Amino acid sequence: MYTTTNENGILNNYPVAPKMYYSSYPDGLQQRRYLMQGLLATTFVGSLLLTALACS
Repeated sequence: MYTTTNENGILNNYPVAPKMYYSSYPDGLQQRRYLMQGLLATTFVGSLLLTALACS
């Protein structure tokens, strides 16, 4: 770990940066999962809004 000291004697710790990597484009199965998660989230939020509207 690298540390430096400023004029007040306070230590500054610098973390080690992680190794960077490139992501890959999702395949067909992952895309379908993302679509299903989006549809489920949209349905859930829509039902919450409709419930709030019905209760008010």
